[in-house]
Amino acid sequence: MSIVDFVRDMTVQVMTVAWFVFLVTWVIGWAIKGSPIPFHRVKRAGQSLVEDAVLAAFWLAIGTTVFALISYIVSNIGTGMPPPPQPWG
Repeated sequence: MSIVDFVRDMTVQVMTVAWFVFLVTWVIGWAIKGSPIPFHRVKRAGQSLVEDAVLAAFWLAIGTTVFALISYIVSNIGTGMPPPPQPWG
């Protein structure tokens, strides 16, 4: 396994866990925010979780894009240049 494959696999695993944590946080935040609990501080905590989850999703999307771009560039550079054309004859 090359270093490029290792970094690509590790990036995919980290991003998968991060997106899962985002989804769980977002669902919990909306559940707390929409619950019939009469305490305003609890509902505010739910709103805070939703806002933080949305901000995290934005940065995860940016990070995913950057890592995909870096992986694409490295995989193209790692293949090397094609051999020069040979003259006929």
